[in-house]
Amino acid sequence: MAERSIGRSSALLASGTIASRILGFLKAIVLLQAIGAFAAGDAFTAGNQLPNTIYVIVAGGALSAVLVPQIVRSALHTDGGTAYINKLVTISLLVLAVTALAATLLAPFLVSITAHGFSAEQTALATAFAYWCLPQIFFYGVYTILGEVLNARNSFGPFTLSPILNNIVALIGLIVFIAVFGADPNGTRPLDWWTPSSVALLAGTATLGIAVQGLILFAFWRRVGLVYRPDFRWRGVGLKQTGKIASWSFGMILVTTGAGLVETNVVSTASGGDSASIAALANAWLIFMLPHSVVAVSIATAYFTRMSENASAGDLGRVRADVSASIRQITVIMVLAGVVLFVVAYPFGRVMIDSVAGSTAIGTVLMAFLVGLPAFSILFVLQRAFFSLGDTRTPFYTTVFQAVVFSIGSLAVLLFVPKVWVGVGVALMLSLAGILQTIVVGVLIRRKLGGGIRRVATSFAKDALAAAPASIAGAVVYFAFGGADPAGYALSGRIPAIITMAVVAVVMTILYAVTLRLLRSSELSEAVVPILRRLRRS
Repeated sequence: MAERSIGRSSALLASGTIASRILGFLKAIVLLQAIGAFAAGDAFTAGNQLPNTIYVIVAGGALSAVLVPQIVRSALHTDGGTAYINKLVTISLLVLAVTALAATLLAPFLVSITAHGFSAEQTALATAFAYWCLPQIFFYGVYTILGEVLNARNSFGPFTLSPILNNIVALIGLIVFIAVFGADPNGTRPLDWWTPSSVALLAGTATLGIAVQGLILFAFWRRVGLVYRPDFRWRGVGLKQTGKIASWSFGMILVTTGAGLVETNVVSTASGGDSASIAALANAWLIFMLPHSVVAVSIATAYFTRMSENASAGDLGRVRADVSASIRQITVIMVLAGVVLFVVAYPFGRVMIDSVAGSTAIGTVLMAFLVGLPAFSILFVLQRAFFSLGDTRTPFYTTVFQAVVFSIGSLAVLLFVPKVWVGVGVALMLSLAGILQTIVVGVLIRRKLGGGIRRVATSFAKDALAAAPASIAGAVVYFAFGGADPAGYALSGRIPAIITMAVVAVVMTILYAVTLRLLRSSELSEAVVPILRRLRRS
């Protein structure tokens, strides 16, 4: 894949992700308007997060790590990889179907181990939501499998555009819910208010959206020369080697999920009041993921296919160049995004929820998450560099390291930090553990690929230097808009919060770009120009 094609693919992925994320934020805002961010909000979040958690345990990480490199290699088969793809998809769908059924039957047990701090009423409500949401496991898998096959064939559009349909379906469901049952932005409804019909409408439409997101991708396979036919003859096409590679990734996901159980159980102890708990962390994470998914995932996904092609050809020099280029293009945006979001964290929380306590909880947790934003995105690239080389064992061991550090830190937060700060403390521990993991993975990938660290370090130093004056200017503007006062203009409502965020972001971005220009950094234009061209054409 040529450099220009990488730029076009990254821009396509980014533009689709921007549209999807805008709808995703709108969906989150409407959800908070419908049920609030406290007791009922925590219960829905716990039930609705379960399918994603279980899916990731069973297949998510393994599929992401294995599919693209192995499908690229299977293209060398005499049939262009068609038999391999059909067999791989068939066995994957069977595993996902069995898993979804088993998880749905085990909903009460799964809720009990992921939200141990809930009251009996919250646990019952979360379980009711989980029964409706856990079938999402199958459709998450369909989306990943079909989408990664398309990505491996250099067809990136459908994978990034289908989540838009998911958000539209879920939004319609939320609007109908509010029309039928009314809104509760402060979360004051008692838990015994919920009925089977209200649970079914809220959780059922969430699952319907995921189903549409996955199944629509079948329509695009013919465009890349594929027609899916179930194939149960699994011998002789290399699935054994695929299984070996996937097993380490599966272990990595088990470790990550173990750490996730620690997180949800620790954070659930803060549920029931105005403290930042599960819903606050979920919404802060949604904001945190915005720049990562729009920029880092878009750029890294486009580069990942080429990394796999170069690794398959044994050209480690080009793999190293791809890793360096993708990291430099990503970090120049992530550093800016991190400092901008840090300055406007509270107004962003105010946009998400029409509640002072809720917006404060979201904003404070977001600040703690943002400490690790650049490292989080760099780690995403470095892990895919290992995956492109067929090495899933090294990421497994580094994930064990991260999980141990995070779990110890989270338990320390539970024991020594006041309840009101538990959610923030857990978010900060996640950031610190991620930074340490990124450093370790960076050292290990350098040993495997050779040099390249100096150019990345120089670029990152310029980014950090440019962020300093931008942060100061942004803070000055924020305080000028009354950000220091909960009753000030910046936090007085959604529209004032949006205006404050926009002005701060513009000022910081201009100063950041000018400073980078003075420092003779080229990465900003390399990352942004293809996206802007795509957006203008759109």
